[in-house]
Amino acid sequence: MAKCAVCGKGAHFGIKVSHSHRRSNKMWKSNVKSVKVKVNGGAKKMYVCTSCLRSGLVERA
Repeated sequence: MAKCAVCGKGAHFGIKVSHSHRRSNKMWKSNVKSVKVKVNGGAKKMYVCTSCLRSGLVERA
């Protein structure tokens, strides 16, 4: 699973509990996209989460 190159956000793990209280493992995946980002005057492909894209922490190429 990819991690955000800006904030480090990745997958979270926990336990899913049903109505009858049976427990099983669950994984929540973060919304990470592969985008071209301007780095040092050039374009580089990185994994960035959508919350970092919307907040303007990275500049798209």
